[in-house]
Amino acid sequence: MKTRYFIFITYKGTSYHGWQIQPNSVTVQQILEDSLSVVLNEKISTTGAGRTDTGVHAKFFCAHFDSISANLSAQNNLIFRLNGYLPEDISVKSIKRVLPDANARFSALSRTYKYFITRLKDPFFNNSSWLINRKIDIASMNEACTLLFNHSDFTSFSRLHSDTKTNICKIFHAGWEEVDNRTIFTVRADRFLRNMVRALVGTMVEIGYGKMDIKEFEEIILSKDRCRAGKSAPAKGLFLTDIEYPDEIFI
Repeated sequence: MKTRYFIFITYKGTSYHGWQIQPNSVTVQQILEDSLSVVLNEKISTTGAGRTDTGVHAKFFCAHFDSISANLSAQNNLIFRLNGYLPEDISVKSIKRVLPDANARFSALSRTYKYFITRLKDPFFNNSSWLINRKIDIASMNEACTLLFNHSDFTSFSRLHSDTKTNICKIFHAGWEEVDNRTIFTVRADRFLRNMVRALVGTMVEIGYGKMDIKEFEEIILSKDRCRAGKSAPAKGLFLTDIEYPDEIFI
């Protein structure tokens, strides 16, 4: 009899075409499934908490899988073997047994993303942040964030021709902060649309430049027109940093 597990991983997305398996592309999901199948000596399929685009990183990601041979009483050994098989840019943090109907995607209560902008050229941040060496007005961008709580339809920040059934999202937190020479956007919501965070960042940076005011930003939200919003920020600055699940799904 198969048992369901949540596997928590972290990965650097630079070398991958996102999480989800795609034809003729190297993806995190494919690498993880191949590794699990070899280590557990059975065919393993995974379901991820969501998609991440090409080049996007995850400090926290979850997928579920069913197995007849996984042994959590020797969890440390299992994680050690998986990490020994996986490439250096993907790491398993933990594996937890869950209820049979628990779902890494649909059981999630919230997801949190951070977007990093650096103001100084730094080779160590080259693949993990967007270099903007001009001044941006954080106060105005935070004022724009307050408008996000008043709306739920974020079509204007969704990838065009997406297969999503609804563009309704509930944002719980959004804000910008400056830490050392980095400007960081943090946003938490019940769900996100394809490309949504990068589109929000690209649009709010226009506010930070003084090229757009708060009224225009709200008009963009209300228009439900992706063509009116700003360009998407580069993928390399985006990190999925947390996913919240109800405690009762864990056994």
